[in-house]
Amino acid sequence: MTELHQAAAAGDFDQVEAILAQNKCNPNQRDIDWSYKTPLHWAAAKGHTETVRVLIEHGARPSLRTEYGWSPAHFAAESGRLAVLRLLHSLHAPIDKEDCCGDKPARVAEIYGHHDCVRFLKKAEIECQAYRKMAAQKGISMDDTDEEWAEHSKENEENGISKSHTQT
Repeated sequence: MTELHQAAAAGDFDQVEAILAQNKCNPNQRDIDWSYKTPLHWAAAKGHTETVRVLIEHGARPSLRTEYGWSPAHFAAESGRLAVLRLLHSLHAPIDKEDCCGDKPARVAEIYGHHDCVRFLKKAEIECQAYRKMAAQKGISMDDTDEEWAEHSKENEENGISKSHTQT
């Protein structure tokens, strides 16, 4: 876990900002000891909205996924972090992607009983898909895919590991 991961998880906004300003850490660094979580995953899970914002402003990609396909939106949904989900959606982060078990953030929020998040995510999913379609039509580039995770997922399928045999 890098210094940036630790500061993001702790919600130490000033430290996160200082690390990013000094270019001391890559905001998209995946921690292999923690299922490939990035600092953004930690900040989203802990509900540190301003930390999420500054990480994204400094190049953190909200489309990156953990080993099991969880995006920052999945972690925010699990923890009931509605403000983080609203911020991610306002920044056109992909909040409607399935993990390796086929669960979207809305389903994760539902499992954990975060009904306000479920209501928001159901509406936001439709808006996210509409924006993605409009962006494609207008030629607007979107960062909504984690190429590394997609390749890992494809390899698992080729090796006979299906959605029903993996766990988050």
